[in-house]
Amino acid sequence: MPARAPHNTYRLQITADFDLFEAARRLPYLHDLGVDWVYLSPILVAEPGSTHGYDVVAHDTIDPERGGPEGLAALSAEARRLGLGVLVDIVPNHVGVASPKINAWWWDLLTHGRESAYASYFDVDWDFGNARLRIPVIGDGDEGSIQVAEGEVRYHDHRFPLAPGTSSHDEQHYELVSWRAADSELNYRRFFAVNTLAAIRVEDREVFDASHVEIRRWFDEGLVDGLRVDHPDGLRDPRGYLDDLAGITGGAYVLVEKILEEGEDLPTSWATAGTTGYDALALVDRVLTDPAARGPLDDLEARLRGSEVDWHALIRGTKRMIADGILNSEVRRIVRELPASVEGVGVAALEDAVAELLACFPVYRSYLPDEREHLDAAFAAARRSRPDLTVVLDALEPVLGDPTAEAALRFQQTSGMVMAKGVEDTAFYRYSRLTSLNEVGGDPGVFCVGVDVWHDRMATRQGTWPDAMTTLSTHDTKRGEDVRARITVLSELPEVWEESLSQLLELVPAPDPGFASLLWQAVLGSWPASRERLHAYAEKAMREAGDRTLWTEPNADYEAAVHAMVDAAFDNAQVGKVLDGLLDRVVAPGWVNSLAAKLLAITMPGVPDVYQGSELWEQSLVDPDNRRAVDLDARASLLAGLDESAPAASVALDDLGVDKLLVTTRALTLRRDRPELFTSYSPVTASGEAADHVLAFDRGGAVTVVTRLPVGLAARGGWGDTTLALPDGRWRDSLTGRSVSAEVADVLRDLPVALLVKEDS
Repeated sequence: MPARAPHNTYRLQITADFDLFEAARRLPYLHDLGVDWVYLSPILVAEPGSTHGYDVVAHDTIDPERGGPEGLAALSAEARRLGLGVLVDIVPNHVGVASPKINAWWWDLLTHGRESAYASYFDVDWDFGNARLRIPVIGDGDEGSIQVAEGEVRYHDHRFPLAPGTSSHDEQHYELVSWRAADSELNYRRFFAVNTLAAIRVEDREVFDASHVEIRRWFDEGLVDGLRVDHPDGLRDPRGYLDDLAGITGGAYVLVEKILEEGEDLPTSWATAGTTGYDALALVDRVLTDPAARGPLDDLEARLRGSEVDWHALIRGTKRMIADGILNSEVRRIVRELPASVEGVGVAALEDAVAELLACFPVYRSYLPDEREHLDAAFAAARRSRPDLTVVLDALEPVLGDPTAEAALRFQQTSGMVMAKGVEDTAFYRYSRLTSLNEVGGDPGVFCVGVDVWHDRMATRQGTWPDAMTTLSTHDTKRGEDVRARITVLSELPEVWEESLSQLLELVPAPDPGFASLLWQAVLGSWPASRERLHAYAEKAMREAGDRTLWTEPNADYEAAVHAMVDAAFDNAQVGKVLDGLLDRVVAPGWVNSLAAKLLAITMPGVPDVYQGSELWEQSLVDPDNRRAVDLDARASLLAGLDESAPAASVALDDLGVDKLLVTTRALTLRRDRPELFTSYSPVTASGEAADHVLAFDRGGAVTVVTRLPVGLAARGGWGDTTLALPDGRWRDSLTGRSVSAEVADVLRDLPVALLVKEDS
């Protein structure tokens, strides 16, 4: 357990336009909101103009564009004055190399090759590619644009060094190659398939120390209290890395951005308080989803796609596509690192088998010698899907199961890349059954969870990971929390959705009805989004799907048809009428789902994070949409005007979300100021005619009560005689300040959610 853990956090995206000084100025608002720790996006020196900070180019100081060391000092001082902790996002797996000259390590590597002082820092296979590091930047037929001028190799705006005593491109330790070579011919490890993010070997203690020199200073000087570790699955040894990190932070609070698949557990041996909360997000969304819609929505998806869709078969195919495509360089490198004992099998067969294993891997990765069962499951699945590879798989199994083998170590680093690109960044855009479930950390094949399952999972979470993060929105979520909450209403209205979608498809014919379903759900969930935002989403979604058009080879006719759907939402009166009819059905129950999800996320076991701005409606779509600037002045003004007995606001389309702000601030404040009320977990049962529509639990003195499946609740006529089995005592709703009885209709009279505490406490 860390020496100090937050009671809650609030994530801020630090950029040149919202730097550390500006963040420091906003801390009083966060304190007034009820926040315990401020949570910052990466702040080390990044590529010029970077809006996210994950492309770090120097680890020895804070980015001047983001406020520099003085900015962190100012923020930390203000945080201390207000009693706030500071959590910072760090990026140990890779560095930005888009602008080589500003990354001293990469520039030196390019200049001196294997003799560079930083050669061991990067994961380069010098024995492949004529002993030259391959950099994929050349456009088709544009090799003639490579020039040497003023002591540099130049290609348009790209600048690269000349090795001492050389004068031409052919003499360098690197080779500029076609961008198309990235898929299969690269010899350096990247972050996923991003050519401008080169992986570093942080498992080497020298590299760890060099890449954590500034992070160490933060803890030595008491500026920072905790860390969020980006993409630990890209590291060769995540457990060893976390141990090293604990050594320089004094065992501080550390979270890992680890994606857990359904049924997978985070290794308890890791020096971490837990994940960043995608697993919690998945549970919140699913406990609010109506199980009765699974069959009708499955049938609808099958009709749209022309055949029944098997989610697991779909992702096996998309993962295989990634392994054979944009990550084939990694597959080929695994094969190159196999021992001589398997060489007789043949390179082509080995590459085929490794790609198949990656496609069949059931979770992001294993951590041998532990979690061996995942590797065993992958081999079993590969033998079923490709019996023709049995001999090759038999030869691979002892090697890839050996935790000391180079090929096994690299396979573990690669499987997570294939999963992320094949599932989150491809299959999520090809599957439209109910897109509120197509979220990072969630398995769309798992349609819902019941209240009993929820209680079981929460009891386990409280007992095992009480300080792990819970969240609803992040800088990486595919849809903001309130987009998903509104789309979730369709699980209670499958016939209404099918009829409306049929009308939309008739009014605006789509070349791919399945993708049209995904797009219209995004329009519905984010409305009233701007035309510009929806066009940007449509472009990213269809190109990420990659089955009709690609980033690298756009299909102009298909894309025009998709963009026509977006324009029709604004320009076609008949389409507008259909959308208005849908919105009339989903906005109000979507509001109920939003408040329920927010209170669950804040009060369930774990440390709740509020993503910037999501104390009001969070209707962002996929990045970069979800990283837009947030009007904190407006939020501060609304917060200052909240009345202790504020009634429920309207749930019109133009509702600002003041009720959500009320729920957020009261719940955050109670968690921060009364932590003793949140130290255990036990279900609170409901009885009566509408018992299925309430979810309630006692956290050790604070009782959460939320409405679920609000459309069905309204159809049955409300709560009727439904009651809660509250512990003895007199109870008050801390959201409204009102004393309540055990009757659910009384508890939820003003809002569809309540957070109860005893009157005498």
